[in-house]
Amino acid sequence: MDDYPLAELVGYIDWTPFFATWELNGRFPAILQDVKYGAAARTLYDDARAMLDRIVAEGWFRAAGVIGLWPANSEGDDILVFGDAARTTPIATLHTLRQQRPWREGRANLALADFIAPRVGGVADHVGAFIVTAGLGEERLAERFKFANDDYSGILAKALADRLAEAFAERLHQRVRREFWGYAADETLTGAELIAAKYQGIRPAPGYPAQPDHTEKATLFHLLGGGGDVGVTLTESFAMWPGASVCGLYFSHPEAAYFGVGKIERDQVEDYAARKGWPRAEAERWLAPILNYDPAVLSGKAA
Repeated sequence: MDDYPLAELVGYIDWTPFFATWELNGRFPAILQDVKYGAAARTLYDDARAMLDRIVAEGWFRAAGVIGLWPANSEGDDILVFGDAARTTPIATLHTLRQQRPWREGRANLALADFIAPRVGGVADHVGAFIVTAGLGEERLAERFKFANDDYSGILAKALADRLAEAFAERLHQRVRREFWGYAADETLTGAELIAAKYQGIRPAPGYPAQPDHTEKATLFHLLGGGGDVGVTLTESFAMWPGASVCGLYFSHPEAAYFGVGKIERDQVEDYAARKGWPRAEAERWLAPILNYDPAVLSGKAA
């Protein structure tokens, strides 16, 4: 989808994070009447809606996206992705991380691989992936506002591009559930219910709590043709460019839910490194924020 209608995305915008960008904390639309922030929020919202109308009418940004659905099965904490229904040789492997927390009895330590049927069971499961952007043209617009010394409009436009990208991800996920994958063809949810993720399935993104390893984006991009067709690229640190872009995976399991991996121990890091084909130090570098130990101490290199 190389030129998705922006007008279709406006109704899917979650405005609450938009106000947080401006350090106005509160849920939309209640924030518009907030005793402390209400006046500023109303002015900002009016400005945003006026600019959004121009963005749509004049085509300031272009939205583009790509999705893919593949046969898939789990093997341990990995997800094997296949190119056809024969499921003989994987075309890619998605590596997942597992929680290592002392839960109360009966509560599992989750990994995303748990939401895909095991290969040994013979169940023909699937997984999906997506890349969307609403930031094509954002850089040119930012330069225009910069030369006009209009920092406010530049920040406002960037914040709206971010919201449109997230709205695109929401709308496309809805279409995946109802049309492309079709596992929830009869779904009828309100906008508030969509924002609250009341639907079946999840769309977790690499680099976020359920899979904190940003490098998994490389596999996702590979499966989807590299992102070039929709104008999205990965930097050396696996950030997406343009910034107003979103990528992630699609899981359809009825019990799939968002979660955070949290802190992990060295045993899992060693297992993860082996599955990725990395030295342990490479895994420790990319997973540094979630390590429950100090690599320098364990290696005897602490000062």
